[in-house]
Amino acid sequence: MIMAYVCAAFCATLLTLNLSSIAIAAFRCKARPRNLRVPAHAPPVSIVRPLRGLETFSEETLGSTFALDYPRYEVLFCVQCANDPVIPLVERMIAAHPQISARLLVGDDYVSVNPKLNNCVKGWDAARYAWVVLADSNALLPPDYIQTMLAAFRDDTALSISMPIGSRPKGFWAEVECAFLNTFQARWQYGAEAVGIGFAQGKNMMWRREVLERAGGIRALGAEIAEDAASTKIIRAQKMKVRLVDMPFEQPLGHRTAHEVYSRHVRWARLRRVTFPAYFAPEFMNGSFMPVVTGAYAAHLLDANVALTAGAILAGLYGAECLLARIAGWRLSRLTPLALLTRDILLPVMFVDACLFDDFVWHGNAMTVREQEEQTTG
Repeated sequence: MIMAYVCAAFCATLLTLNLSSIAIAAFRCKARPRNLRVPAHAPPVSIVRPLRGLETFSEETLGSTFALDYPRYEVLFCVQCANDPVIPLVERMIAAHPQISARLLVGDDYVSVNPKLNNCVKGWDAARYAWVVLADSNALLPPDYIQTMLAAFRDDTALSISMPIGSRPKGFWAEVECAFLNTFQARWQYGAEAVGIGFAQGKNMMWRREVLERAGGIRALGAEIAEDAASTKIIRAQKMKVRLVDMPFEQPLGHRTAHEVYSRHVRWARLRRVTFPAYFAPEFMNGSFMPVVTGAYAAHLLDANVALTAGAILAGLYGAECLLARIAGWRLSRLTPLALLTRDILLPVMFVDACLFDDFVWHGNAMTVREQEEQTTG
């Protein structure tokens, strides 16, 4: 009987944590018009966009950089190879928008095993302003992008970030990607920030430049295999904060395969395992698996209806996630419940995979987290 109450209490605790994170995200991400006003004394801002190859939505995502409702900013597009197929598109866009200060920088500065960071170095060095944004090539920037990033800053803030919100999926596995990014990863990010442990995420990051320069500049991000993990640790070492924007920004997805979705998210899990092991360890409780198992087992011990209990837990969690998506204006479709269930079946598999294996492919480069583990323990 004691075991039944222990399992029921554990299930209730997990449900409370999940529903609390959903409520926090719903409050922060409630949909509104994208028309945030420019602050009175708007500082000039540098935007660094690392590029590699042409993507499905490249013309739209890169073009959005030239349509920002902000009085003074510069754009630094960075590519590593002179024959990259994205270069003609960027050159055409720069020529079509002479009113925007924009440059294309070509070359590779090897400062770490992280290819994205290496690509960003020249952009950071060339940036003229005290506020610097690192924005991935597949992020779609709304007109009030810069002022939204600035609005997250307080006196103790070193970095504001926006995680990607998946949109325009094509096919079932892209729907699963939305289930990972939107009502799962995004709301846990808001939950972490709410309890004072906000984490950087590399999709959209606005730096108060002086903070990173005090740590040695952008090259200091090579201390970790992932630049966002290094950013988080640098900021915490200076007793400052990472803060999230209200209403995070869109990442149009297009088509995704099962392999692409699985490999991307298990790669991130392996990176979390070595960069933040204490935070990674409880991830086996993520998703609906543990609440359903513990709740159903408690029901079995108490001679209650096991199937009804499991179904009620799933309905409560997924109903709350769908409500969050509706409030925030995120992706919802008839496939959403199945996508949420598929995600939660994959989560424990990914956790075990991340614990057992080290190697992955990132931007076409074969990499391993063993190097980072050796640096950490050496």
